[in-house]
Amino acid sequence: MGRVLVVPIIMALTRSHDQFENALGWAAALFALAALTDFLDGYLARLWHVESVLGAFLDTTADKLLVTGALLALTSIGRVSIWAALVIMMREFLVMGLRGLVAIGGGIVKPSTWGKIKATAQYVAIGLAYLRLPEPWGPLYLDQWVMWIAVIVTIASAWGYFGAFSKIVANARTKSPA
Repeated sequence: MGRVLVVPIIMALTRSHDQFENALGWAAALFALAALTDFLDGYLARLWHVESVLGAFLDTTADKLLVTGALLALTSIGRVSIWAALVIMMREFLVMGLRGLVAIGGGIVKPSTWGKIKATAQYVAIGLAYLRLPEPWGPLYLDQWVMWIAVIVTIASAWGYFGAFSKIVANARTKSPA
């Protein structure tokens, strides 16, 4: 719940960057703290063996809200390309929908290694967008380069989830009576 509750605060700080001197720094700090709780939450759930379908759903939903809120706010102040934000948000909601369909049938789609790499890449790219370096690296700033890497990893992780989902659907078809 903490990650969900902090999203509007991060967005408000981001939008008020031109009125308050350290607003982007505070938004970056809150975003980083929320991102760290994602990793800590998953680690503790595995360590204490308290994983559940509801917990997995709420965790991924909180992550998607955090990433989406930050991307929308950063897009609104010109720090993130609308196209990068669109690709990332489309993947997030498509995969969430697929997970929901599997959950309806009582199943669970566990996070993949690519999904974890994707989350890390997105968190790093968003954090760097908040803390943008003063000089570009060629045609783009460092955070923009990392954001495009995050987009590529996001697409790659989606491909893996779509492949896993198609196998689940194929298995369900072979088990159900025709």
